[in-house]
Amino acid sequence: MADSQLSATLLPSHATLHPTAKPGYGKRTAPGQHPRTAHDFTHLRPREAAIAAYIDRLADGADISVKTLAKVLPYGQCALRTALNRIQAAGHLRRGREHLAGSGSARWITRTWWSRTARDDAWWAAFRRGDVPEDRPRPTRSRAMILLVALGREAPVMSLSAVECAQLAPLVEEWFARGAAERDVLRALTTGLPTPVHHPAALARRRLTDKLPPEPAPPPPPLRILECGKCGAPARAEALRDGDCGTCRGEPAPVPPSGLTPAQVRARMSEVRAAADQPNEGNRT
Repeated sequence: MADSQLSATLLPSHATLHPTAKPGYGKRTAPGQHPRTAHDFTHLRPREAAIAAYIDRLADGADISVKTLAKVLPYGQCALRTALNRIQAAGHLRRGREHLAGSGSARWITRTWWSRTARDDAWWAAFRRGDVPEDRPRPTRSRAMILLVALGREAPVMSLSAVECAQLAPLVEEWFARGAAERDVLRALTTGLPTPVHHPAALARRRLTDKLPPEPAPPPPPLRILECGKCGAPARAEALRDGDCGTCRGEPAPVPPSGLTPAQVRARMSEVRAAADQPNEGNRT
């Protein structure tokens, strides 16, 4: 019954009332999200699907701790903790810590990463290493078209037709994708023009191609540590299965490389020391 009641309240206006975490904490959306559909969480149980759909609608920075969710959803903390663990096992959630490179601070920030698209352990391990590319939205064509259409007002000799603007727009978009501003493009297209300009479109194409700025160096990846979803202990991402460490999964502790347990090593060393203390028969007279 609670699941059906919750589903009825999952509206964007309801999600905007959700409490916000302290600055720098709360929900963090993982990169590469697929567009939202009505079938994003149908592989989950009804309760988990309803909770996942609610969290998915929250903005980054929303407080999605068990304590806060229990205040706004019709479930207790125990039920929510179980549900979040199942959502984590399905690949939508990971917990850990992050240190942003170049931040000038030695502080590690607690993170809760959310992915509408279910991800397997290998994807989360790559995300921890920074191997998953962050989304970089490409500028819309209208921004490039507006600049090219206005080029004639900046330099009348560089006036272009609608067809020429459409043909040159992809080149301008590439400038924007590399971090150039409108003034940078205009400066490249209007500085030091020859007299007269016989073919504005050809000149613009050559300048947009020859003066294209280099691709910016990618920022250093953030330092991330994933934590076990049950005990909260830091763990190698490759050692987590569905977000849980080997100890919480009930797996035996790994055997040391020597093949001996610590107790066996101590016993062996005692034998060696005892043998060394025995008198040497060959030196007796």
